[in-house]
Amino acid sequence: MFGLSARFFRTMTDTQRLAFVRAVHTMIYVFMAASAFALFYAGVTGAHGAWMWCALVLVAVEVVIFAGGGMKCPLTAVATKYGAKPGHDTFFPESITRHTLAFFGPLIAISLLLLGARWSGFLR
Repeated sequence: MFGLSARFFRTMTDTQRLAFVRAVHTMIYVFMAASAFALFYAGVTGAHGAWMWCALVLVAVEVVIFAGGGMKCPLTAVATKYGAKPGHDTFFPESITRHTLAFFGPLIAISLLLLGARWSGFLR
């Protein structure tokens, strides 16, 4: 299966590869943003379920990948390789994505603190 997709990717032009990478990166961005907001909702309201654990795992994986990449998303380098200008590695405007770390970093930290306070019984 991966051989077929690798062959398909090799037959694309750099413009097509960039569009593909930007599309994948945009989808990941949306899922990660939704996961961060889901954790915040769980922390504030105390709601939980399988969705919360899924969001927690996705955010944990994203944090590890982001931290391991020197606080930069590895897909940014891939998009740049295929011709993306700085800040244009997703289909979102650069004016939004430039604030990703500044917004989602504290949101995730606050969410985890709230969840920890709930799980320890400090918040009910």
